[in-house]
Amino acid sequence: MFLGVDGGGTKTAFALLTGDGELLATALAPSSYYLGHSIDLVEEVLRAGVTAVCGETGVAPADITYAFVALPGYGEVSADLETLNGIPARVLGHERYRCDNDMVAGWAGSLGTADGVNVIAGTGSMTYGEHDGRGLRVGGWGELFDDEGSAYWIAIRGLNAFARMSDGRLPAGPLHERMTGHLRLATDHDLVDVVLNRWQGDRMKVASLAQVVTAAAADGDTACAAILREAGERLADLVLATIDRLGYAPGEVVPVSWSGGVFASEQVRAAFRGRLADAPVDLRTPLLPPVLGAALYAARLSGRPLPSGAVDRLRTHATTVPQGGDDA
Repeated sequence: MFLGVDGGGTKTAFALLTGDGELLATALAPSSYYLGHSIDLVEEVLRAGVTAVCGETGVAPADITYAFVALPGYGEVSADLETLNGIPARVLGHERYRCDNDMVAGWAGSLGTADGVNVIAGTGSMTYGEHDGRGLRVGGWGELFDDEGSAYWIAIRGLNAFARMSDGRLPAGPLHERMTGHLRLATDHDLVDVVLNRWQGDRMKVASLAQVVTAAAADGDTACAAILREAGERLADLVLATIDRLGYAPGEVVPVSWSGGVFASEQVRAAFRGRLADAPVDLRTPLLPPVLGAALYAARLSGRPLPSGAVDRLRTHATTVPQGGDDA
């Protein structure tokens, strides 16, 4: 039995697989993003999810062969690593597991744990790639000064465009009407009250406005279309930097995939593909959602990888398993 856990800013997904790759159970729990909260949150969420999947199948936590626990924020506070690494042992009752950042689950699912690069673009953004046993992260430094191409990055530029449209510094486009309606603004300047006073600049709430920017771009808003185009290009630049640093040989074709809600935008995907058009990459539609990737990776880490054909069988569940990560 292999357990995959995909944590995120809004929810955490759990999946339990057999050694043959059969999906036994899934569960969904609240966010496991502990930064800004107590680190005890991680144990509470893991315990709830493990109890749910084990209760559904009758499998005891002690019977889980190996688990991979992907946590948001893991590795970003070095002083927390010892504590985080010890939490699953208290929940599972054994030490057959590994913890890492949730970016690893995104890579494992999108490429089926094959060498290559996955770019994540949800509330934040980063890449994770593996090549010849070496793993590498690029990006993901946080919304205040990085996370280029992410939902937060898109939303902030959308808010800036709205302000300039309101002032007459930018011709008013569909974004102005859409943002006004979405936030129920009585006046344009109520935007300050909503985002800064009521929301207190909340990362997740701000990032959710990327959907408004995407909708306005579909309505023909040229400013929003430019934002999405630049987002796709910035995400592609993350991929190129990752490939370069992983030491692929010149001309070697690198599998590349993606995960995260930002890639729901066709305009982002088109710009992403365009930026990589001349690079030696093999763009691949994601095979599995991150939670199944985490379970797949757990099997690999145990030394008992799932048999060939298991990924194809799991793909039949790709649209029905609960999704961890962020809503953005």
